[in-house]
Amino acid sequence: MIRIITDSTCDLDAGTARDLRIDLIPLTVHFGEETYVDGVTLTREIFYEKLAAADKLPTTSQLNPQDILDHVKPYLEQGDDVVGIFLSSKLSGTFQSASIAADMAGSEHFFLVDSENVTFGLALLVRIACRLRDEGRTAAEIRDAIDSMKKRVRLIAVVDTLKYLQMGGRISQTSAVLGSLLGINPLVGVIDGAVEAIGKVRGKKAAYRHLLTLFEQETPDPNYPMYFGHSHASESMEELREYILSRTPGAPQEVYSAEIGPVVGTHVGPGAAGLAYIAL
Repeated sequence: MIRIITDSTCDLDAGTARDLRIDLIPLTVHFGEETYVDGVTLTREIFYEKLAAADKLPTTSQLNPQDILDHVKPYLEQGDDVVGIFLSSKLSGTFQSASIAADMAGSEHFFLVDSENVTFGLALLVRIACRLRDEGRTAAEIRDAIDSMKKRVRLIAVVDTLKYLQMGGRISQTSAVLGSLLGINPLVGVIDGAVEAIGKVRGKKAAYRHLLTLFEQETPDPNYPMYFGHSHASESMEELREYILSRTPGAPQEVYSAEIGPVVGTHVGPGAAGLAYIAL
């Protein structure tokens, strides 16, 4: 049997994980002295409530090698193959921990992928891995396919507030104040495994138009699903979904949604909406 494991930063909920037959290993989130388990003792609603009240950004702790080894060892001992797809090594040391765990396991049946993605970009790759598993691919074939495909993931989001980018040191306080006065909406994306600013426009409608332009420049492969995601802003996500899909008849028909969790949500804050897809 092939087991697919990932970490909670893919932002798939527990029900979806059960349906896909994947294992989620949760990271921990720290608000000052308070520690929470992502998706277990910290729901998205509570996370954004606490984020709005925080005067200092929360932090996340990477999975340690023993966490991962404890999770996969029973599978390996019963003869299963394990494919582990983890968040970008540029955002966390979790993938390095997974590599150490693989060495500790001493098994040729533990296959790893540094997704170079996070949130619904990572969820997209995990879904594709599940499809390949269900098609009868071997664990090595799944690993190789996802490793090859990860460079084709495009994740773009429109940010609603500059507050958290400024708190995280990604923009200056002066830029944040001026940008807020002018109604600036930054666009962010995952570029080479890191969250980067990729543009800024005035007003959400203009931001959606700019996002559509980027979408059209690197069109999606209709053979793979696409994701729409949001940070405590489902209405904005639905608005963006309608805007994009109504203007791109060739977009994938298989469409999913997810709510952005602590790793990305800490930096973009509430109100963000975006999409992820596999580019042709």
